[in-house]
Amino acid sequence: MELRNTPAGSLDKFIEVYLLPNEEFRTQVKEAIDIICSFLKERCFRCAPHRGGSSGKGTTLRGRSDADLVVFLTNLTSFREQLERRGEFIEEIRRQLEACQRQKTFEVKFEVQKRQWENPRALSFVLKSPKFDQEVEFDVLPAFDALGECSQPQVLTVFVLCQGFCRSLFLSLSRNWEETPASLKSLIRLVKHWYQLCKMKHKNNLPPQYALELLTVYAWEQGSAKPEFSTAQGFRTVLELILKHQDLCIYWKKYYDTENSIIRQYLKKQLAKPRPVILDPADPTGNVAGREPQRWQLLAQEVRYWLSYSCCTNLNGMPVSTWNVPVRTPDFM
Repeated sequence: MELRNTPAGSLDKFIEVYLLPNEEFRTQVKEAIDIICSFLKERCFRCAPHRGGSSGKGTTLRGRSDADLVVFLTNLTSFREQLERRGEFIEEIRRQLEACQRQKTFEVKFEVQKRQWENPRALSFVLKSPKFDQEVEFDVLPAFDALGECSQPQVLTVFVLCQGFCRSLFLSLSRNWEETPASLKSLIRLVKHWYQLCKMKHKNNLPPQYALELLTVYAWEQGSAKPEFSTAQGFRTVLELILKHQDLCIYWKKYYDTENSIIRQYLKKQLAKPRPVILDPADPTGNVAGREPQRWQLLAQEVRYWLSYSCCTNLNGMPVSTWNVPVRTPDFM
């Protein structure tokens, strides 16, 4: 069944049947990543790689998904050295992954990807299952472990000063998605699936998907914050927030030390920029909404169609009710 034809009251079933990844495949991927992380830790890294992306957050869609592994290197002394020696470290990671591929046994197919450009910021590999027709693509990023040397506010100050260029470090500061309710993860999956349907029509002319994920989290936090809620209500709320993209100004104050004058001044500058503004919880330098409002206008056009479909209306044809969610983060700076 297509999403647009799914009754609002049946969205949970739609997610369960069509969007959740196969459990056996998820288990196989988890076991493979555990093997890879242990192997890398034993060979050349001080601690197990940090996991991010949809696989790390538990919001993987059936089919193809993504994930990040950040490895903290023992012989890096600064951000600058990370940038200057990145190619060298990536080649070392490649050698270790190829050794892991030869020496270990995996339930899924493990492919290290060929280098596509001269100075890549990451190394990619894919775990796939022909049996389930699913795969996860991983980016492995080397990073300087500044978090081992200073507190989070100090690190964020350094990060602001380097304009987010070393973002791989801050995956370990990002929101702990594992603690979010399963119902919120399901809503995120639904929004991502809807976004992919829109993307099939508009190609790469839409806002970043991650912006929609954060918008979904924000809508839930401000409108419900309960572990159990109406998926249809949450979905329609997110769509209607997209219609208000020209007013969106969203950030997570609790993740930033606003008492720090450098961070506070930078945040004020970020929040004064043209809307929409959606700041990454782990990176105040990153407006994940992007800099091209026409992309949001295009997505808003799609929303206007979707609001009349079965997935957003009650059986009597009336719109599903929405949460009361402000377009700006409360206690706006």
